[in-house]
Amino acid sequence: MVSLLDIIGPVMVGPSSSHTAGACRLGLLARCLVGGTPEKAHIELHGSFARTGEGHGTNKALVGGLMGFRPDDERLRTALEIMEREGLDYQFEKTSLGDDAHPNTVRITLERGGRSSQMVGASLGAGRVLVTEIDGYPVEVSGNLQTIVLVANDVKGSVARIAGILADANVNIATLKLSRKERGGDAFMVIEVDEQPREAVRDAIRTLPWVTWAFRLDKVSA
Repeated sequence: MVSLLDIIGPVMVGPSSSHTAGACRLGLLARCLVGGTPEKAHIELHGSFARTGEGHGTNKALVGGLMGFRPDDERLRTALEIMEREGLDYQFEKTSLGDDAHPNTVRITLERGGRSSQMVGASLGAGRVLVTEIDGYPVEVSGNLQTIVLVANDVKGSVARIAGILADANVNIATLKLSRKERGGDAFMVIEVDEQPREAVRDAIRTLPWVTWAFRLDKVSA
């Protein structure tokens, strides 16, 4: 099914929905993993992002997203200058992430307040994005819904306990995906929900003794 958005593209500061709006949304998702605007960022551009991204404003869009600017924010045009004024340490590098990676892919490594995280994501066109990896775990996050991501010990009853916290807060689960590196090791959960969970919900999940960390990823689609 083709939507009107696929035809006319998102409301944005141009020039390209894939290189600008999509890149900005990837930055918006990445910043959530460290709880806000990162102090340091290593941004690795792959494929078309690396070859033509600068001319399309991809670097500005990614930086703007990391600072919390939306795709239609006029500040995207001067995001690099704002970054420098704020004293943020953001570095760009061209790289190759392999033949299987989407041409518009970026790997972002972030640091903020003693926390670090890494995200790999791609801009699919018309402003649509897909996060494919978080901290080494394979994921599928579109940013079309409010999302909770967490790392926890692989213990029995963990999914039911977290689902109960969400139900008690009147938050409905749309999708839940679980991946793990090995039985009994770390498990990574991606939970898409219909309502925006309050910080108290995230904090309740964080207090579970077998949860390593948990973050909310904002809805970034139109």
